[in-house]
Amino acid sequence: MRKSIVASLTGISMAVLLSGCFTSKEAVKNEEPVVPAVTAEKVVPASPSEVAKAAETAKAAETAKVVESAKVAQAEADKKVALQNAKNATTENKFEAVYFDFDKSDIRQDARDVLSKNADLILKSTSVGNIQVAGHCDDRGSAEYNMALGEKRAKSVQKYLTTIGVNAEKLSVISYGKEKPAVKGDDEAAWAKNRRAELAIIK
Repeated sequence: MRKSIVASLTGISMAVLLSGCFTSKEAVKNEEPVVPAVTAEKVVPASPSEVAKAAETAKAAETAKVVESAKVAQAEADKKVALQNAKNATTENKFEAVYFDFDKSDIRQDARDVLSKNADLILKSTSVGNIQVAGHCDDRGSAEYNMALGEKRAKSVQKYLTTIGVNAEKLSVISYGKEKPAVKGDDEAAWAKNRRAELAIIK
């Protein structure tokens, strides 16, 4: 009987030990962290047509950018030119003509006063470039004679302007003789207006 009790106790002990082992193993298994499976995304390479289309789009965008920049630059340049022309026109419109006696190229006193005013405009303005002095005559006499006389008048004005401070390099002369009358007519009033020298800014 004693043997059977010992056998029973041994069996129970084995059962408890075995059950403890299984429980510990299960507990360890249950405590292991669960690592989610990572699914790699499949990268699909772009087709040659898609690559070409993307390059074309980028090139078109760059071209549009360059064109827009060029337009802005041109608009700015046009604005500056218009402003400069406006300044030149304003100054040029203020130049007064000087007049001469019949068959003469001498600078009269009234012409000296006018030329002094014109010189002030030239010297004070930063927008004035080169100035052309044009000599004119009335319609009496030959074309050749009047061309020579018109040149003498223009040179007289040029010389006088340089003596009162205008840079000689800014001045050029031209003669129109009797080709461009200021006033049409065959009387002294018309002739007096045509015997003149005029200043103009060279564009």
